[in-house]
Amino acid sequence: MDITKNWLSRAFALLDNSLQPVPQEMNEIDWKESLSPKGEKLAQHLSAFANNPGGGILVFGIEDKSGIVIGINQQDAENIMGKLSSVGRDSLDPMVIIDHSIELYQDKPLLFVYIKESSIKPVHFKSKSIEESYIRTGGTTRKASRQEVGGFMLNSKTPQFEELHSSKVKSEFEVLTILDYKTIFKLLEKPVPSNIEGILYLMEHEKMIEKVDGVGYYITNFGALSAANNLLDFDHLARKTIRLIRYKGLNKNETIKEFPGSKGYAIGFEGLIDFVKQLLPSSEIIKSAFRAELSIYPEIALRELFANALIHQDFTIKGTGPVIEIFDDRISITNPGRLLPTKKIERLIGTTPESRNEVLASSFRRFSICEERGSGFTKTVSAIEFYGLPPLKIEELENSFRVTMYVPKAFAQLTEQERIEACYQHSIVRYLSSGSMNNTSLRERFKMSERQRPQVSIVIKNALIQGRIKPKDPLNASTKYVEYIPYWG
Repeated sequence: MDITKNWLSRAFALLDNSLQPVPQEMNEIDWKESLSPKGEKLAQHLSAFANNPGGGILVFGIEDKSGIVIGINQQDAENIMGKLSSVGRDSLDPMVIIDHSIELYQDKPLLFVYIKESSIKPVHFKSKSIEESYIRTGGTTRKASRQEVGGFMLNSKTPQFEELHSSKVKSEFEVLTILDYKTIFKLLEKPVPSNIEGILYLMEHEKMIEKVDGVGYYITNFGALSAANNLLDFDHLARKTIRLIRYKGLNKNETIKEFPGSKGYAIGFEGLIDFVKQLLPSSEIIKSAFRAELSIYPEIALRELFANALIHQDFTIKGTGPVIEIFDDRISITNPGRLLPTKKIERLIGTTPESRNEVLASSFRRFSICEERGSGFTKTVSAIEFYGLPPLKIEELENSFRVTMYVPKAFAQLTEQERIEACYQHSIVRYLSSGSMNNTSLRERFKMSERQRPQVSIVIKNALIQGRIKPKDPLNASTKYVEYIPYWG
């Protein structure tokens, strides 16, 4: 028994229960001597099993009436699978996913066919109304009632963008050529299986490909976006590559160079980080007798902001993808799509994010590309404070979302609003670390001395006026030792 076919143990148990002590019909399994020549009848069976909770099993090589196991030969099995695959692919909507295996049962070979339960229901006849759907009841297949079709729809899952197909059916060789599976296994810290079947099985488990039994594999949008050697090979994803633009000076008047990306996000992420760091301004530091170049932007912030743009972009917006723009005084990261309606800009730091693309988001965490859920922005702001940078600028534009980091500025160079924003972000970082902000901690954030306490007090006062922070203890009468928390704390 193939260990990659976990459904087989269930199939054997169902067949035992169906044949013993006397042959009986069951909703989950149907056995036959051979294949019906009627394509419509086959489509009805596949529709019913795909709509059935847990899917269903067809077994070929058993006499229809008596239940006597007679076996099946290789050629007949191949003909049956060819016909079933064709019907499941061409006659039903959504397409039915099937798997098969030839196994010995009572010392005779039988063809076991597994019809996977569809997450999108009802599975119905293509080019007909959804009421042309079928169901298993009493061990037989019949047309579903209108009420039953409504029940299917209530339990149907809307497919996510990452789960949709990005390619036509590909062979095993094409899949392993198009996708960089070795890097994916490295990111997952898993050994590469020793055989093709094991590689494809795990890639299917990771939702990168979808098997079309007897034909090949579809590459999913997630598979392409994360692991494609070249995203330009996928027409509708070609504009979702990462664009990196280096400008001269402080505006977009003169472009030094544009670097269009082509690799899938996961396999190309480390290369992107290294490449961007080479383009960024740096400061020279001396360690012992050696000089070293240190990026003026913290790497953890770059990683989190890049990953955030990739994960949270709106893939329904056509013709544009994530853009990284480097100026002499700042780096901006823009992704298509506004914030989800439930989110507000001022509450992004420290709250658990919602993602349009949960498959992509969860995979980036498992690939160790970004931090655990909800901690990314917090660690970004903490790193920005440690490096002495101005506050992170977060903007929601007409049809996109942008974050910007600036090169270090002295306190005197910051605008009043930048000082207030830095104060608010600092209060969040302190609050989330079970602390609170005070004049001393904010002076340390601004790299200021004790004699500059009055200037910091003015920043705190203005942040209070704008409602960005509030006293931790409203009853505290002391002005010198007041502690502050975010307004929502």
